[in-house]
Amino acid sequence: MARYKDAVCKQCRREGTKLFLKGDRCATEKCAFDRRSYPPGQHGTRRSKFSEYGIQLREKQKAKRIYGILEDQFSLYFQRAERQKGITGDNLLSLLEQRLDNVVYRLGFAPSRNSARQLVRHNHFIVNGKKVNIPSYRIRKGDVVEVRFESKDLKCINTFLNQRGEKFIPSWLSLDKENLKGTVLSLPNREDINLPVQEQLIVELYSR
Repeated sequence: MARYKDAVCKQCRREGTKLFLKGDRCATEKCAFDRRSYPPGQHGTRRSKFSEYGIQLREKQKAKRIYGILEDQFSLYFQRAERQKGITGDNLLSLLEQRLDNVVYRLGFAPSRNSARQLVRHNHFIVNGKKVNIPSYRIRKGDVVEVRFESKDLKCINTFLNQRGEKFIPSWLSLDKENLKGTVLSLPNREDINLPVQEQLIVELYSR
């Protein structure tokens, strides 16, 4: 699968906001966005005025980059959100939050979604007792996400978990820190998703 391989800090600069693609590093003085908050490229320092379409497009790009997915996959999520009952924009963010790599990140097992995706692909997690190595695997209410027994001594996972702290875990998840496992208490609502995304603009873009 195609994957963005350039410096991820450029994505934050392009969107004009911190997307926390490098986890806690983005909150330190090393953050590239704090040092160069203008868009990348030789014309980045020039002020540009976006059209209505441009504003909607940037919002979609922002959501794609936060969750680390590509265009075709994002379109499939939107189509699924449209078919569900309720508000399409809220459904879209809820579906994105239900990805296994995102849940691993939200539980504090990884410093970023990109790191969580790599850990999932390397078979470090099980869901309801079964090995799952698909980052896009959809988590449901009542599912238990656990670090595999063979991976519980991994220094990286334990370090990330201790650094993150339980206060960052959303209310729709619960963490058993001692046993390195988390439970999905409910599906995420819009109020549970604290992201700098205006999902209504994405809906308007796809409605054109």
